[in-house]
Amino acid sequence: MSYLVLYYMTLTQTQALAVVFFISSSPTSQEQLRGVANTVANKINEQLSFNPKTGDAPTGSKSIAQDITEDPLSDTRVEAPTSSNPKTSHPKPKVKADRVNATFVSLARNGDLWDLVASIQQVEDRFNHAYGYDWVFLNDQPFSDEFKKVTTNLISGTTKYGLIGEEHWSFPEWIDQQKAADVREDMKNREIIYGDSISYRHMCRFESGFFFRQPLMLEYEWYWRVEPSIKLFCDIPYDPFKYMADHGKKYSFVLSLHEYKETIPTLWDSTKTYMKEHPEHIAEDNMMSWLSDDQGDSYNGCHFWSNFEVGSLEWLRSDAYTDYFKRLDEDGGFFYERWGDAPIHSIAAALTLPKEQIHFFNDIAYYHVPFTHCPTEESIRVDRKCSCKPEDNFDWNDYACTKKFYEVQNMKLPLGYDQK
Repeated sequence: MSYLVLYYMTLTQTQALAVVFFISSSPTSQEQLRGVANTVANKINEQLSFNPKTGDAPTGSKSIAQDITEDPLSDTRVEAPTSSNPKTSHPKPKVKADRVNATFVSLARNGDLWDLVASIQQVEDRFNHAYGYDWVFLNDQPFSDEFKKVTTNLISGTTKYGLIGEEHWSFPEWIDQQKAADVREDMKNREIIYGDSISYRHMCRFESGFFFRQPLMLEYEWYWRVEPSIKLFCDIPYDPFKYMADHGKKYSFVLSLHEYKETIPTLWDSTKTYMKEHPEHIAEDNMMSWLSDDQGDSYNGCHFWSNFEVGSLEWLRSDAYTDYFKRLDEDGGFFYERWGDAPIHSIAAALTLPKEQIHFFNDIAYYHVPFTHCPTEESIRVDRKCSCKPEDNFDWNDYACTKKFYEVQNMKLPLGYDQK
């Protein structure tokens, strides 16, 4: 037996992740582990057209240069939204009166169009055709006419296109450029995925602290993040936005796993500083025991995979969250290390929200390369017309954190979890 090394990347609008998944106890060298991992990574990069050498990601590799204490939106430009969708093939849905104030949001470039079209079709066919929720697209370059025409034609709600000003996509003034460059070179030599990428760091910082402050997002209370090339395997015959609102939920996920520790060596140190500075933000009935196996002394790496999120924009704009982002931003770990938005969202949710406000959508079957969430309970798959294979479900693998989530929440494990 040997170690199976699995590097996996979100590659588009969320952080790149690299996971070492131990399935046996035989010793293997770090060089061997990284060699296998990079082989897998290169195959996925080829599929998604991501160039880790240049940092040219297929979606929103962006940065915001301003401190969160300033107005990060003062110079942000907004393309004219598509206020109505002239279509001949996609009639407007009959929207229920109790629909909540929510939108889908995608960080994308023009080159992502057809991969994103596949995602949009999944979302529309499985859910949104019956509700007609809006869709906000964000880009660091003007969207092409083709991009707007194709996406508008597919989406049953109103489509809006936001252009993030270039002045927001640079290093903060307090970052030591030479130190940051030395870190990138060191990570490159150690073969850390995207370790030498500037644009990837900008994207992670943007998703961590600024996407929810874009002008087009300010009118909404809820968001659902969608990336290119995702799949939804089951019908969604109810409104997840409304479910969140009606049940007092603030953050939700479908996949969870461990972070690659070499990308976040001091993230927990900054988190502990935040907790000391702002004890008023720490929820009494929080999920610290999901984040740490030693009462908060260290971080175990568990996080929610942020390429799928349904969440509260009010929470992201709260002092509890923005104070956390400010602490992390000032410490510089986005550039001196390679902090990703997934562990940042996850740590913030687990610490600042009561645990009952975090929800696992077990009945939303989802795929983002290379992981799948497929409900193990047969009745769900039958009722929802699911097309996923339960054997592909990642939830109960040792490197996933979903079982630990159930334990912390005192929830009964779903039927079939042990039948893989």
